Amino acid sequence: MAGFFDKLKDEDSEGSEMVEERPSYDESETMETLPDNEQNSTSNEVQENVEQISSRSDIGISSLMDKRAKLEEAIDYVGMMISNLKEKRTGLEKEIEEESVDIKNLKEKLVKVNEYIDEENRGIQTLTNKRSSVEREADEVSALITSLRDKLGGIDRIIDDEGSRIKSFKESRTKSSNI
Repeated sequence: MAGFFDKLKDEDSEGSEMVEERPSYDESETMETLPDNEQNSTSNEVQENVEQISSRSDIGISSLMDKRAKLEEAIDYVGMMISNLKEKRTGLEKEIEEESVDIKNLKEKLVKVNEYIDEENRGIQTLTNKRSSVEREADEVSALITSLRDKLGGIDRIIDDEGSRIKSFKESRTKSSNI
């Protein structure tokens, strides 16, 4: 875009040359046909007309018109650039919105995964608690078994002792009957 304005500047400096426009009629022709008095006044009028025409071209109306046309082109160009920028911005907004939706979906999935992990951790903790409870019960059962074994062992000794006493009593009775 800067190149376009540089072009305008270059053309402006070229277009600012002073070009004197010549009237379409010849002053000498007009003066020859008029008397001297009228020739002087007409000559002054013609000279004023020439100066007006010359001043118009000195003012550079045509170069101003060229500049205006070029500025209009520049404005059109800028308008086109703005339109392109709006289209790009709209495209970016759509892409960002799509990414936002994708990220929200991913976030929802991650939240669900996190909930699943939490649920599994609670389930594992529940299983750990149940296992600990079962182990305690097993330890209690083991202690009961040991206790009952000890009691049975005591009963067995008592039975053995009683059996020995009975046997010894029988033997002593048989010995006493034999005597």
